[in-house]
Amino acid sequence: MNYPKKVTIGDITVRDGFQHEEKFIPTPAKLWLSEQLILAGFRHIEVTNLGNPSGMPQFKDADEILKKLRASKTVAHLLPQVSITAVTIREKAIERAIQARQEGWGPDRILLMVSTSESHHRKNSGLSLDEYWKMAEKYIPMAKDAGLKVNGTVSTIWGCPIEGPTKMEKAVDFAKRWFDIGASDVEHADHDGSASPDRVYRYYSMLMDAIGRPEKQIVHFHTTRGWGLANVLAALQAGMTNYESTMGGIGGQPANFVDGVPVAGTGAYYYADPSITGLVQTEDLVVMLDEMGIETGLDVDKVLEIGAMVERIVGRKLRSETVKQAGFQSHLQAGSRLSVLF
Repeated sequence: MNYPKKVTIGDITVRDGFQHEEKFIPTPAKLWLSEQLILAGFRHIEVTNLGNPSGMPQFKDADEILKKLRASKTVAHLLPQVSITAVTIREKAIERAIQARQEGWGPDRILLMVSTSESHHRKNSGLSLDEYWKMAEKYIPMAKDAGLKVNGTVSTIWGCPIEGPTKMEKAVDFAKRWFDIGASDVEHADHDGSASPDRVYRYYSMLMDAIGRPEKQIVHFHTTRGWGLANVLAALQAGMTNYESTMGGIGGQPANFVDGVPVAGTGAYYYADPSITGLVQTEDLVVMLDEMGIETGLDVDKVLEIGAMVERIVGRKLRSETVKQAGFQSHLQAGSRLSVLF
């Protein structure tokens, strides 16, 4: 099998992972995790959402976490190498990011998002697709003038939790459009775990034929049905080199109930059991790639240590199989060496 020799992994636990939590994660815990991820070798992290916190109170500390991370002495020597992302779905959030950037404490990169499913897109953004593209065309140049990189995300590529099946060709067209209007990179998101490995391979092969530039294409899988790592393998076979994941596989639709209070979120959960959502587990992804001989630039042992601590932060056992194994990991590149973490 033909795999890339080196890949990039961005960890998005502090934003996407924590947004589905029904208890507020303390700001010092978010800062600690951000710092530890950077120390472990991650150079792309997503730390908050700059949208209205009344509907997503998990991010009521957005300014504080950005300011504290910028001021962190723990990672000051590494921050110039790190890209810090904040989600900015609508205009006011983008304006907020621009102002924060101009004041010296804002993110390096912002994220805008479209769905190929009109109903899913409207539920996430409150706009039609036509309205959103017009907004993006106006605001991307403003953001770039302020020194921000802009990610354009394409969602519901393999299916929609509202409408059902979708057409992958539409997602390729949307990716082209993001680049045409100035996006720095494009995230290709399986936000509900609809993807299967065969269709993953087919989609990313189509994407490479149509656009190429694998370093600018970001792979984002949920593992709702347990197929996350199988889908990663299919994406690797298609030549993809840039991935996102969360510690313990947490994350998903923004919580609509936080600290005992019902909130808007993005409305009713898509699933009767909201605990089944979640992304590919960072720990398992890193260990799998390491044992396949694919370079990530990450400290594998430290990643596992962080994963164990995230379980304590959220207060429950998570999905990582490698953390469940009590920290015993073999590493192919080190022969039969066993690393005992705990």
